[in-house]
Amino acid sequence: MTKPFHYLFVTLIAVSVLILMRWNAINRYGSFVDGSSNELINPKEKHFKNLRQLTFSGENAEAYFSSDSKKLIFQSHDGEGKCDQIYTMDLKSGKISLVSTGDGVTTCSFFEYPKNEKIIYASTHHYDKPCPPKPDFSRGYVWKLYESYDIFRANVNGTNIEQITSEKGYDAEATVALDGSRIVYTSISSGDLEIWTMNLDGTDKRMLTNTLGYDGGAFFSHDAKQIIWRAFYPETEKEIRDYQNLINESLIRPMNLQIRIMNSDGTNKRQITYNEGANFAPYFFPNDKRVIFCSNMADPKGRDFDLWAVNTDGTNLERITFFKGFDGFPVFSPDGKYFVFASNRNQAKRGDTNIFIAEWQN
Repeated sequence: MTKPFHYLFVTLIAVSVLILMRWNAINRYGSFVDGSSNELINPKEKHFKNLRQLTFSGENAEAYFSSDSKKLIFQSHDGEGKCDQIYTMDLKSGKISLVSTGDGVTTCSFFEYPKNEKIIYASTHHYDKPCPPKPDFSRGYVWKLYESYDIFRANVNGTNIEQITSEKGYDAEATVALDGSRIVYTSISSGDLEIWTMNLDGTDKRMLTNTLGYDGGAFFSHDAKQIIWRAFYPETEKEIRDYQNLINESLIRPMNLQIRIMNSDGTNKRQITYNEGANFAPYFFPNDKRVIFCSNMADPKGRDFDLWAVNTDGTNLERITFFKGFDGFPVFSPDGKYFVFASNRNQAKRGDTNIFIAEWQN
């Protein structure tokens, strides 16, 4: 065999092996994977097995499973001046589909359980098509509470959009109970940022919190009997003045957020984290006895966020991730087999946040 043909033969064999490895990975894991995934697991991250990267560029976050654990819905944008839009991902094929309008800015999407025939998300597209201005970071790290955010419901492919909130001001951060009974969300319609629930069609709205401060990022337990959320309640005169001044400008400074739990009717409220950091994105374990969340408690003045777990009574705190950077938005699949989170690990470029999936090991 001549050298050119020899090199061609070797190249074809190598390509064939790579294709076969790729096919075996997809067939084995039933999802879109990259070949270097397990190298991204810190040896201390004992709960992760077969970690796979699902997105590879831009800012991707808040990924949530369909009730059959076959799809994800998440928000994403890639590039300066662009705004988040909502996408779904088929975990077997890796196919990604835009399901929001492409206008305005969107956030906080979720499948409508248990049938997955519809989705919900917050958007400003009905108010203005361009991407709205970013917050003024000269005020420090702040979140913008766009007054034009309302919550929308649509078919799972993005068609047949219907608006289910229309109150004045910020309505967003909506999620759905696994049994499809209620939506829980954050609204400023009362004059402050409170947790509310409503029916899937937007009727029967009920306010569950009423303490001055920010209440947001709420999720139901798997049995829909409890709600977990993040909260910041200003206490000193300075904290109260600063909070109210920012709210008047439709801003919030997410500093000392703590995790709280209540019954789904708003009773029996209790705090389960007590630290100097910012704690957010709480989510129940499949057994509803523990909670996983994101926190910078190991680096309260910095930007090193990791995942932590704690019992629902605040005991048995455990650090889950050990990446120097950002790990956040942790979510279990409804069947308890898989675990999804957003992370800065394995960035293609500075500023990237990508979505990762792993098998969870107790």
